[in-house]
Amino acid sequence: MRRGSAAFALVAALTVSLAACGSSGSGSSGAASGPVTITYWDTSNATNEAPNYQAVVTKFEAANPDIKVNFVNVPFDQAQDKLQTAMGSKGAPDVFRSDVGWTAAFAKSGFLTPLDGTPALPQPSAYQPSLIKQAQYQGKTYGVPLVTDTLGLLYNKALFAKAGITSAPTTWDELKADAATLKDKTGVDGFEMRAGDSYYALPLFFGEGTDLVDAANKKITVNSPAAAKAVATYQSLFTAPGTVKADVTTDSYAHMMDAFNNGKVAAIINGPWEITNIYQGSAFTDHGNLGIAPVPAGSTGKAGAPTGGHNLAVFAGSDAAHQAAAEKFAAFMTSADSEAFIAQKNSTLPTRPDAFTADVKSNPGIAGFQQILNVAQPRPALPEYSSLFTSLSTNLGKIAQGQQSIQSGLDASAQDYTKLLPDFSK
Repeated sequence: MRRGSAAFALVAALTVSLAACGSSGSGSSGAASGPVTITYWDTSNATNEAPNYQAVVTKFEAANPDIKVNFVNVPFDQAQDKLQTAMGSKGAPDVFRSDVGWTAAFAKSGFLTPLDGTPALPQPSAYQPSLIKQAQYQGKTYGVPLVTDTLGLLYNKALFAKAGITSAPTTWDELKADAATLKDKTGVDGFEMRAGDSYYALPLFFGEGTDLVDAANKKITVNSPAAAKAVATYQSLFTAPGTVKADVTTDSYAHMMDAFNNGKVAAIINGPWEITNIYQGSAFTDHGNLGIAPVPAGSTGKAGAPTGGHNLAVFAGSDAAHQAAAEKFAAFMTSADSEAFIAQKNSTLPTRPDAFTADVKSNPGIAGFQQILNVAQPRPALPEYSSLFTSLSTNLGKIAQGQQSIQSGLDASAQDYTKLLPDFSK
């Protein structure tokens, strides 16, 4: 799974009535007699991750012979639109893997059933509190945390050592200085940043003490002076010596990862979902060569990245028997044993402390990201938050290429936000 600008707008979904789906909207609706078959939509990487989720599903079926699971892998970058359509009409899964940025929006639409006090969530305290909070909408919990993540500075320790750099940079200015040194001493590009992808730019906003919006005070802040300062730093990461110029092609993510995995660029910003793929690269046959550090801090001294991940959510339109089976399934998939198994196989981060076993932490990638989770910043409890990425990503792409000024680009996004959030002030 990879993140980025594939967050599609949920605005249309927020106006869809649940009456349109009802119990007949689910492919598994109707009264159940005998064994129940639930449909589960999995959004993990079909090649590297999904087979391991399927293995857990097999264990669940063995432990629960009265429940069968129809496992459907849906590409992550298509899942939000497909779920929105299915839950608004028919063919919705009984349970699905929901990005944390989607959960509140789907709950606001009435598509999800609250899980407080159900078998899906017998012990909310077993999970990291911030992750439970991110799964809530208006005081009710609509998802069980399955995996979590954040962004970090990933770097090639051997290249850093060759350039005489003994520690990871802690500020963006230090990062740019290191990039120039790496290019000069090793001939390799020092740093590559995702261009035109607002999710990857969030740490720069956080580093200036701001966000895209101030949800608590209902104010749009994407074009504030602090935001403009953050984007000025962002723009410089494509033009400073030793940095890679902005790549906004459709294959830009693959280009960045190929360069990093094979030692052609020394550092990037990315998350734990890429650890398995990084280990397959020629530069990281020695897994210990992968350095992981917090994202650099901004001028305020703050360093932080968004808390991401996935929840398991249960469709409100399924009948009682299928909801009950789906809740039981969600509890099994998010148990300590299941999360530890998935972490070891997929190099993903568990959502509960008791799943960070010694075997899990023996993976240097997982151990590295666990150490920086404490500086991750939960997203605001705003159903429309993921929809804010679309406009900003477009304008950041133009800014990164020098096609638009910083302030005009941010003002354009602020104007778009007034349509998404009509009760917010500018």
